[in-house]
Amino acid sequence: MAGKDSEMSFWDHLEALRGTLFRSVLAVALLSFIFLCIPKTLFKAVLWPTQGDFLLYRLPGVDFSMSLINIELSAQFFVYLKVAVLCGVVLAFPYIVWEIWRFVAPALYDNERKAVRKAFWLSSGLFYLGVAVGYFVVLPVCLMFFVNFSVSDAIVNTISLSSYMSLFTGMVFLIGLLFEFPTVVLALSAIGIIDRAWLRKGRRYAVIAVMVLAALITPSDPFSMFVLAIPLYGLYEFSILLSR
Repeated sequence: MAGKDSEMSFWDHLEALRGTLFRSVLAVALLSFIFLCIPKTLFKAVLWPTQGDFLLYRLPGVDFSMSLINIELSAQFFVYLKVAVLCGVVLAFPYIVWEIWRFVAPALYDNERKAVRKAFWLSSGLFYLGVAVGYFVVLPVCLMFFVNFSVSDAIVNTISLSSYMSLFTGMVFLIGLLFEFPTVVLALSAIGIIDRAWLRKGRRYAVIAVMVLAALITPSDPFSMFVLAIPLYGLYEFSILLSR
């Protein structure tokens, strides 16, 4: 039996969606403002990967030494805003997921709602796990490679703040989103779109897709690609266990 969503009009749905978006944006804005008030603490964490003592491991024969420069007048200010908003989104992620659940739950049948609820609760844990993998594992490998790579001894790598932040956000936030794959599979399985047998048949294609995706995210060296590909494929196998 469906919930009350079946009795709502189009404008009721639109009003509910507007409320969901407003509360989610408000939560991100409030948390971003808090981060704006503590810039030194915020950037101590953001810039920690540039320090040699941060690395959990080192590639054989590779030294790591990195310093950043700013070459644009307004770059530091806009990076400051960007990082505060990004951290606001990361911290508000469980609340955003809860708001989305509140919006979609009435449209589900009772037998679907229980399984999909598990997917929504699982999503926050997987997102933070992906953020941790990106921050502590993938980002250090990419930094070690790019900082030490040079096509000529006459060229010295001088890394700008904007360049580092582009890599930082891509490695950390994007990988966090990629770790949501089991959540999507669990939700689709709960409503009958996919099943375990279909996922098992797709293993060979999943391996290829994971390798291509890892190569696109970490276009540095084969080692860093495999560092990311292993947990991504592990997510696929985990998704098979979760599916019906």
